[in-house]
Amino acid sequence: MTDFTLMIHGGAGAIRDPHRYEASLRAIVESGARLLAAGSSALDAVAHCVALLEDDPLYNAGRGSVLNADGAAMCDASIMDGRTLKAGAVAAIRGVRNPVRLAYEVMDKSGHVLLVGEGAERFARERDVAFESEDYFRTEARVAQLARAKRKRETTLDHSEPADAKLGTVGAVARDRNGDLAAATSTGGVVNQRAGRVGDSPLIGAGTFADNASCAASCTGVGEDFIRTALARTAAVFVEFRSLRAEEAAREAIRYLVDRVDGRGGLILVDREGRCGRARSTPGMLTATFVAGVARVETT
Repeated sequence: MTDFTLMIHGGAGAIRDPHRYEASLRAIVESGARLLAAGSSALDAVAHCVALLEDDPLYNAGRGSVLNADGAAMCDASIMDGRTLKAGAVAAIRGVRNPVRLAYEVMDKSGHVLLVGEGAERFARERDVAFESEDYFRTEARVAQLARAKRKRETTLDHSEPADAKLGTVGAVARDRNGDLAAATSTGGVVNQRAGRVGDSPLIGAGTFADNASCAASCTGVGEDFIRTALARTAAVFVEFRSLRAEEAAREAIRYLVDRVDGRGGLILVDREGRCGRARSTPGMLTATFVAGVARVETT
């Protein structure tokens, strides 16, 4: 194999001023592509890209995470290796700079798949994963957003005002030069969510899935809808057992999401042949793709 494929997303919804995301998405996908071009694995590339998305306060993950009802940024993330089916995930963690890095450590060093809360944070310290202070995550925009939600006494998705109904979560999928697939997803969850709430992002098969026999997929949207439909795995089934190409599988998965639970959101997908697919049931979705040496950003 001499080629590779990389795709990232920064959320879905009605995107206000989509141009403000373009430079970030392009820079991140090009950074990941340089790793793949140098021979890095799909697994390392998706972890790298998601960590960069977590560092950018534009997105609902890592530093830019929304705040829960207690005013805290509680993060979830997962990663999966399509070659081995190894996976790692963390949920309801606090203070970890890059949740996807901790998910990688869980996969690689813990002997488990999913760690949550204080136990996951203790493991992070054992593995010397970077932490940040509470102020690092409390951006001015997120504090104001939580205040609006509390005044309305509602739980809302990221930027849920009508002018910018953007659903949170970031993710990346890749196929490397060896033909191996990987996927990773990260999120700060839902604005004003109850303490302890967990969405689809850290759940293998719901928000994240990768298998060399089918595809790598990362989802974004209303987490409960993706959990109930196991959407990432559903998309993989369409590739493996119905022989759908990436774009067809993505569209069919979103059609299934809407038909069964009237679900809102989107997903990105790279299939076993390195073809890319994206689909959404929302007005827009933020994605960037690197294929055949060309980066392409889409914000609709």
